[in-house]
Amino acid sequence: IFKPSLSCSEGLSGQPLSGPDIGGFAGNATPRLFGRWMGVGAMLPFCRGHSEKDTNGHEPWSFGEECEEVCRLALKRRYRLLPHMYTLLYMAHTTGTPVAVPTFFADPKDPSLRRHENSFLLGPVLIHASTYPDQMSEDMLAVLPSGIWLNFDFDDSHPDLPSLYLKGGSIIPLSPPHQHVGEAKPNDDLALLVALDENGKAEGLLFEDDGDGYDFTKGGYLLTYYAAECVSSTITVSVSKTEGLWQRPKRRLHVLILLGGGATLDAWGTDGDVLQVTMPSEKEVSGLVSASKEHYKDQMASAKRIPDVENVSGHKGTELSKSPIELKGGAWILKVVPWVGGRIISMVHVSSGTQWLHSRVEINGYEEYSGTEYRSAGCTEDYSVIEWDFEHAGEEESLELEGDIGGGLVLRRCISIPKDDSNIFSIDSSIIAHKVGAGSGGFSRLVCLRVHPTFTLLHPTESLVLFTSINGTKQEVRPESGEQFYEGDLKPNGEWMLVDKCLGLCLVNRFDVNDVHKCLIHWGTGTVNLELWSEERPVSKQSPLRICHEYEVRRFP
Repeated sequence: IFKPSLSCSEGLSGQPLSGPDIGGFAGNATPRLFGRWMGVGAMLPFCRGHSEKDTNGHEPWSFGEECEEVCRLALKRRYRLLPHMYTLLYMAHTTGTPVAVPTFFADPKDPSLRRHENSFLLGPVLIHASTYPDQMSEDMLAVLPSGIWLNFDFDDSHPDLPSLYLKGGSIIPLSPPHQHVGEAKPNDDLALLVALDENGKAEGLLFEDDGDGYDFTKGGYLLTYYAAECVSSTITVSVSKTEGLWQRPKRRLHVLILLGGGATLDAWGTDGDVLQVTMPSEKEVSGLVSASKEHYKDQMASAKRIPDVENVSGHKGTELSKSPIELKGGAWILKVVPWVGGRIISMVHVSSGTQWLHSRVEINGYEEYSGTEYRSAGCTEDYSVIEWDFEHAGEEESLELEGDIGGGLVLRRCISIPKDDSNIFSIDSSIIAHKVGAGSGGFSRLVCLRVHPTFTLLHPTESLVLFTSINGTKQEVRPESGEQFYEGDLKPNGEWMLVDKCLGLCLVNRFDVNDVHKCLIHWGTGTVNLELWSEERPVSKQSPLRICHEYEVRRFP
């Protein structure tokens, strides 16, 4: 889970160039999550959409037109603010000042700001975002440090974008919204956004170099100190100081003075020259502020909000988010996702409150494969729900799924909580030949039913696996043993258990030894796999592969 405070912490630790994998590295984002994340991520020093293998597309257009538009607005904001970010990165390099810092840096004496995690500072710019799915930016009550903070936008305010504020007494440089930095030229128009403090003053910096190489270490740069001051209703904007050997490019200067409520007073001049701007009367300022607030309301009302939907038709990355099927009965609450391998992603023992599975929607949890290879066919296919029986008085709750694994084969799985013993739940799985190609003699390719559950270790140093082998040998397997296969007389005699001594509980897995050819224990970081493998052979309509097993939680010892 990403929070802006993570990037702030990295900056405080000496890594100013940081940012998240927008949309999340693991798993699939919903359209609203991705769009909101882009709105925040585009304001951080390092910005990219990135995810692990086998997830849906994390391009903005993968989530529908509404999300794509929000991402476009967010990235245009980033390009407008690049001169400011570049200057902050230069200051981080020369002084060690982080680029993104927690909001309480603006007012260290206010302890309430230390608990506020949905905003952060980018120099004097405060970015405030909603962290609630159903709360839009216009619904938020921004928590601001003491002093003057004036909201602003680039005529791009949107319910799914964060709100922006500039601290009184600050000037930040802005650029045109280029498509890429290669389009930028030194003589492009330069904009200065100005927020005066209570004394009518403001100051800011702009660092410029050629954007590549190390000439800046030999003076090949221009560092400009800008100042603004209001005296007798006249605001003077000027260059107060410069550093570096670079000559100032000949370019127009666009000054935007924030008046409050998002309203600005615009003036044009030449960069490097003194620019004087006459402040309008109080009545005129009030009219500008009122008009700006009305424009903001109209923008919010007419904006196409990102739907928090499960499917976005006509776009890559459909089926971004669905609701798992929940089986609830007796001692268990199970959650199953048919659309990604029919996997069980949650296995909660109610009375102890223990979640036994380590899982995300797309990987881990309880999986089954049709081959000896890791994540072979059957792991990620879309399974159909054949039957779903809800719990009624005296009846069991069950779910039957079926997935096409190619070559005329299906992997069928029935998950049930028996009515006669609700402390257990059972899984009956088979690889069945529906249609086998001509010339095969009625037999399929070589297949193996591989049951691959990934269990979480809440207390790794206090966890172990216990069982008695068919030959009577008692086995005690601990995490330091790594990966171990057990077959023949060494495999468990129909039962093995994962023990958590700290909890005083064990998860017992029982199976028919005639169905299971070998067992595998694999210890990971905070996880363990207790796998059941059938024999590897072709199947026909008359000779499916099957493993039927069950789980139960007991007290230990």
